[in-house]
Amino acid sequence: MNYTLNQLQIFLKVSEKRSITKAAEELHLTQPAVSNQLKNFQDQFDIPLTELVGRRIFITDFGMEIAKSAERILNEVNLIDAKTHDFKGNLTGRLRLSVVSTGKYVMPYFLSNFMNENRGVELVMDVTNKQMVIQSLEENTVDFALVSILPKSLKVEKVDLLQNKLYLVGNQSHEFKKNQYKKQLFRELPLIYREPGSGTRQAMESFIKRNHVSVVKKMELTSNEAVKQAVLAGLGYSIMPLIGIRHELHSAELQIIPAQGLPIKTMWSLIWTKGKKHAPVAEAFLEYLRRDKMKIVKDNFSWYEDYI
Repeated sequence: MNYTLNQLQIFLKVSEKRSITKAAEELHLTQPAVSNQLKNFQDQFDIPLTELVGRRIFITDFGMEIAKSAERILNEVNLIDAKTHDFKGNLTGRLRLSVVSTGKYVMPYFLSNFMNENRGVELVMDVTNKQMVIQSLEENTVDFALVSILPKSLKVEKVDLLQNKLYLVGNQSHEFKKNQYKKQLFRELPLIYREPGSGTRQAMESFIKRNHVSVVKKMELTSNEAVKQAVLAGLGYSIMPLIGIRHELHSAELQIIPAQGLPIKTMWSLIWTKGKKHAPVAEAFLEYLRRDKMKIVKDNFSWYEDYI
């Protein structure tokens, strides 16, 4: 056996992403480079690590065992690097986050100073829907996840970061009164939904069910940005997180429609599986958040308080 740490890292990433293309993107390598290293790694084993079915790559049972070993080896290597830098007084290693799609408007502000203060830390942040975020926690491929609704299927610990507020939103094609509308309003407004698995969709459907609201479902879109553009274009209305529409509200492209029972209020929380043993970088990030989160909120989200 003569495989390298680079080959272990590439195979582990391919096994996580189930895609050579996605692995190449995350590792900032070309697709041919990943394919060549994957082949060189496979050639050192008599048992297949992967299978190609059509254009999809699957990891064999043996491959999954090798991937687990590769992760353990790479974690130990990162720990060695971290200890070396600790002796020099520098923090180093990888911080791995999975963030629900709307969380991209939140998480960078809680990362900025920490990353600037610790130049030896490498950030890997996957922005996806809630279903995939929870899966990454279950598979232990990330240190933390950012969600606005806590998962029921996992025992987790958390640090609350920022309140999440969801309002009924439309463009400026119709003028709405300032006073609060009754829930019957929803019968008249075609609603645009997020896809199943989205935290925003879950909060919206819980509100509708809890309040026995009759709605007209117009369409379903797979990202907050797509929903926002559809609302701007006049394709319908939606219940959207305030955090993602700040500029459109300030420029008067969108308006909040005052409706009974809104806003829906949840909490942006950084979570991790209960009992997880954190690496030095993850532990340092937690300590930083607990110490500075109130200042981060005050410095970056004071505009939030303008909306009750």
